[in-house]
Amino acid sequence: MTIKELDDKLNSPGFQDTENGDLFYNFFIYQYPAEEEYDIRRQIQEFKANLIRPVNYVDVLTLNLFEEFCNFLDQKKFLRHPSMLKYQLDKEQNDPSKAQNTQDTLTRNAHSPEFVQYIHRRIIDHITIKDQYRRPYVFLYGIGSMFPYLRVNEFLALYEDYNDTGKYKIIVFYPGHRDQNSFRLFDTLPDNHTYRATLLINE
Repeated sequence: MTIKELDDKLNSPGFQDTENGDLFYNFFIYQYPAEEEYDIRRQIQEFKANLIRPVNYVDVLTLNLFEEFCNFLDQKKFLRHPSMLKYQLDKEQNDPSKAQNTQDTLTRNAHSPEFVQYIHRRIIDHITIKDQYRRPYVFLYGIGSMFPYLRVNEFLALYEDYNDTGKYKIIVFYPGHRDQNSFRLFDTLPDNHTYRATLLINE
């Protein structure tokens, strides 16, 4: 699917209808070559700016998963430290031999119910704003930056318990491609898991 085709789909009243689609899964994956990552990030902001115009009145929540994870850790206390993020960064900088311990801690926190709940609260706070705008979309990107702490299929599986499929659609921007029944992050790293999501392709 080209950028123009994706733009047309996002502007389609039928696709903007959150009750139009799968009753169980509201995840959609848009794949693109990994080298286009920063072009896509600029495009995401263009999508957001265009959708909020009066012709659509659609306000999109854009979530950079890696930035959200950093914010989550920064707000989380650890022992006497007000920021787990700063504590982990300082620990690794002061003693590089602790790098694996830091990675294990970050991976554990990325998979924690608390982080998933943090993302869920971000989404709920957005879609429950009372004004003239509709809020059918959540754009999720920064997938590559989260590797190896959390893969997309792991996040989507963890989020299923919180997901409300009739209220919003999550559009995942994925830097890679499908290889038969699995995906390859950065077009290189194999991911032998099934994605419970709709792959946005040419129709």
